[in-house]
Amino acid sequence: TDNNGYAYEADLFSGDWADLTGIPSDLVDGDGDLLADMSCLDGEIIVWDGVALAWSCDLDADSVLTEAEVDADMINAGKQTVTGVAGHSFFSSAESFGMIRGGHIDLAILGAMEISQGGDIANWMIPGKMVKGMGGAMDLVAGVRRVIVTMEHNNKKGAPKIIPECTLPLTGLECIDMVITDLCVMEMDRDQRRFRVTELAPEVTREEIIERTTAAILFADELRTIEV
Repeated sequence: TDNNGYAYEADLFSGDWADLTGIPSDLVDGDGDLLADMSCLDGEIIVWDGVALAWSCDLDADSVLTEAEVDADMINAGKQTVTGVAGHSFFSSAESFGMIRGGHIDLAILGAMEISQGGDIANWMIPGKMVKGMGGAMDLVAGVRRVIVTMEHNNKKGAPKIIPECTLPLTGLECIDMVITDLCVMEMDRDQRRFRVTELAPEVTREEIIERTTAAILFADELRTIEV
């Protein structure tokens, strides 16, 4: 789990190439976060975020930088300033998109503004607000083997983000395999095309999930509790 209580360990495998953007980038921050430990201790999980190769090991996003050390050009895909250490490497945007479109990325863990009950995702823009660009999210959800969304269960106004149909411009259709929120873990049931709640955060009840979700969802017969 990371500092926000999100659980990832069951879905990252030795040798995976993964893209981390938004909330998932917390996995490589701080002391003792799971992915940073696994990557740096055994070197088997390789993390890719569209900017730096294996940056969980090779770039330090948690260092306190002096004004002289800050380089605004050295950022990760989440726009966080990072520093380089021995062994890190960079590659061009063309190469990064070639990795995605060529099917070389095993897993994308990214955020979302809305998720539909059928597995659609909207995460790249809100109409009327300034958008720098659509980024690589559309390529990611279409080109990687597995897509996990990590997000807060409800938006800042308390409205559900897991809803019957997305109202914001879509990033991808029926492409989400798992949703991890601050309340629960949901896995897509391919046959019924609905998310099934498999794990609950501590002190969260089934009734609370139903109350804070407008999408049609399923529940596992035995609900596990997320270890935070």
